[in-house]
Amino acid sequence: MIGLFDDTTEAQPPHAHRPLAERVRPMTLDGIEGQEHLLGDDGPFQAFVRTGRLPSMILWGPPGTGKTTLANALAATAGIALMRLSAIDAGVKELREILAKAGTSVRRERRTVVFVDEIHRFNKGQQDALLHAVEEGTVTLIGATTENPSFEINAALLSRCQVYRLHSLTDETIRTIVEHAISKDETLGGVIVEDWTTLATIAGGDARTALNAIETAASIATVNDDGTRTITHELLVRALQRTVVRYDKSGEQHYDIISAFIKSLRGSDPDAALFWLAVMIEAGEDALFIARRMVVFASEDVGNADPSALALAVSVFQAVERIGMPEGRIPLAQGVTYLALAQKSNASYMAINAAIQSVRSTGTITVPMHLRNAPTKLTKQEGYGVGYQYPHNHDQHFVRENYFPEEIQGQSFYRPDSQEPHQKARLNALWPERTPKDTHPS
Repeated sequence: MIGLFDDTTEAQPPHAHRPLAERVRPMTLDGIEGQEHLLGDDGPFQAFVRTGRLPSMILWGPPGTGKTTLANALAATAGIALMRLSAIDAGVKELREILAKAGTSVRRERRTVVFVDEIHRFNKGQQDALLHAVEEGTVTLIGATTENPSFEINAALLSRCQVYRLHSLTDETIRTIVEHAISKDETLGGVIVEDWTTLATIAGGDARTALNAIETAASIATVNDDGTRTITHELLVRALQRTVVRYDKSGEQHYDIISAFIKSLRGSDPDAALFWLAVMIEAGEDALFIARRMVVFASEDVGNADPSALALAVSVFQAVERIGMPEGRIPLAQGVTYLALAQKSNASYMAINAAIQSVRSTGTITVPMHLRNAPTKLTKQEGYGVGYQYPHNHDQHFVRENYFPEEIQGQSFYRPDSQEPHQKARLNALWPERTPKDTHPS
């Protein structure tokens, strides 16, 4: 197995002067934590190493999730030379030089991976140059990007690459990475992390941020009598010069804050809802968790009083899923302010709960013959579907009919309130006998 080489960078600084994240970066796939969907026994990356066939690929994910580490480790584990290029600094000249070197390696029958960091920053001309090299087999391309490659990378280049999505690292994975760094790096000898919750909050799924925070805090920590250095909440705040919200994403506070958020929306207070949203964002809460709760809220608490609320909430979820954080805070805020000020009705929510309770208390349910499906000759002979009246054949596309099972007759589950005037008027006109004199409170 040959090692890595990188003809595009200057000599590395002394080991102790390099950032902690660089000093403890794993050099093989076995040393990488997280991204199990890619690195597990059934994942594609293990198969690449076993077969020795490494395709061109785009690694797409948030900062600090291991894109550079994966590129290095893939090449090293597969025994393929790696050339690294940063799209931020490199121009056309640098790109041509590295492709020429890769071409020389090919002629010497040496396979070469070209790793391009922030590949979305390359313009069309630079991406086209890469396209030709990939097509000709001059290089195997590994591009890294924090942006959606569907929007930022030429379709022709993208079609020749596999796209692999990297996820934000879990708090448990962050802890494992930091513990490994403490045990292996000589400058962190005697460091004890007392407040893992704050560190996870600071990291926000980014291993590099967590390692930088630990290194900075350790550098100003007081050495205890036994030679240890304790990383406390207060020390992290002092070292990083930022307030860190205490927030346990798996504990009681997690549920208390999301409860306060939902109740502020239900109470039509956009400012309070925005405050709790900001608390969750600053604490590193999963943005998709917040967006999911907003989708549920749009149906449960707004309902047919404003049917557009559900469509907006779903759009917010999709936007956050596509663009991630921190930009995702913007559509989240738009959704929060709309939902908070929308007309409210929980009639649909109450209706399904009542219907489910009716099903549970009824027991055996028999579908009336006229409502049954009759797809075969036998079912027709048995009388399935006989007597069914097709509403579209009647005036106003409506005919009074019994659609309930034999065990239940004409129950009233859905009770539109004053916030759903159109639905209430329609129900009153079609089924006046089901309209209660006073509806349940919404």
